[in-house]
Amino acid sequence: MAEAKDIYWISIPFTAGVAAGACIFPTAVHCPHILPAVLLPLIIFMGILVLAAWSSGRTVKELTGVEIGLSFLRRAFAVIFLVAGFYCSVNCTLLSGVPDLRTGVLKSVAQDAVAYLREVIDGIPFATESTGPLVKALLTGDRSGLSKDMTGIFRDSGASHLLALSGLHLGIVYMILLRITAPMGNSRRAEAARGMIIVTAALFYTVMTGAGPSIVRAFLFILLNEITGLTGRRRDPLRVLFAALTIQLAMSPGVITSLGFQLSYLAMAGIFVLYPPLSRIYPVPERRNRLSRIDPMRKIWDGATLSISCQAFTGPLVWVTFGTFPKYFIITNLLAMPLTSAIMVLSVATIALSCFGICPDLLATVNDHAVQALVFCLDVISGIGV
Repeated sequence: MAEAKDIYWISIPFTAGVAAGACIFPTAVHCPHILPAVLLPLIIFMGILVLAAWSSGRTVKELTGVEIGLSFLRRAFAVIFLVAGFYCSVNCTLLSGVPDLRTGVLKSVAQDAVAYLREVIDGIPFATESTGPLVKALLTGDRSGLSKDMTGIFRDSGASHLLALSGLHLGIVYMILLRITAPMGNSRRAEAARGMIIVTAALFYTVMTGAGPSIVRAFLFILLNEITGLTGRRRDPLRVLFAALTIQLAMSPGVITSLGFQLSYLAMAGIFVLYPPLSRIYPVPERRNRLSRIDPMRKIWDGATLSISCQAFTGPLVWVTFGTFPKYFIITNLLAMPLTSAIMVLSVATIALSCFGICPDLLATVNDHAVQALVFCLDVISGIGV
């Protein structure tokens, strides 16, 4: 347990070192507001431990296993990783030594796969003309077929994040992979085989869709989650977050200036830290039965608190960067998130069956109606403030 808790004292100093390097040597940075963009997320991350202690009902010492006044050894430990992070950041900036997963044979295969996937989507006989381009945007990140009116609806309703491939999309793919591989069983060997299949498929999807910062973050979450399950360790979301943060910055320090990277980690920090205590506010019935598990008000409350948790952490950065804030984010997420999940599941099934030429027209019709329902809801929301 002590070794696992040390991830906090590795990740935070390392992230601070990378941020310092990006601020001192910003030659390769294209962010117009470098200081707020780097320092604001760092300040928020430094407060995560205090919030985590509050949400879990434990003191900081109980949570991390150390006193606030660190021993000399732990101070030295933190300084070493602070320097290591600074060195990685400076080395990346001066030498442009950022590794790229999208090279070689894997890149070629991924490009061919995504091109074929887009051809299959174009060949599906959707009743509405805008359905195909929107499905391509949600699954492959290709927004070239979307009209200006369509992108405007997503922007004005505060749902632009649905069009930008992120951890949300890979998370849905992960849930699909878990369901598909579930019949393999839960034995030790079956879990190992399932983990290999899931991680390989997630990695291929990550590379196929461009390996953006938020997609890579989601892949690292999946990888660490599968490793933790196979090794029998307790799954601690915050440790996974800090471990993924350290790995991603070590691989590509320059990514710390990416807004998508910052928003992705801040959103997950909000979910892991703020969502649990907010969710517990809703009363739990003394006798739990089947009806209590499908309580619609509970679902609405969880969806609302999940949105609030994300916005509480990402909102300040969005305001500093763009000077705007999504006013109707709760309504948008309550309606758009379930519909987006359903659309992606239906789209994967439609595409898979279309590849074999056995896709029933009913499935394509249902998929089309789900997409149009999403567009209709977002169109109504975008018109509220007009």
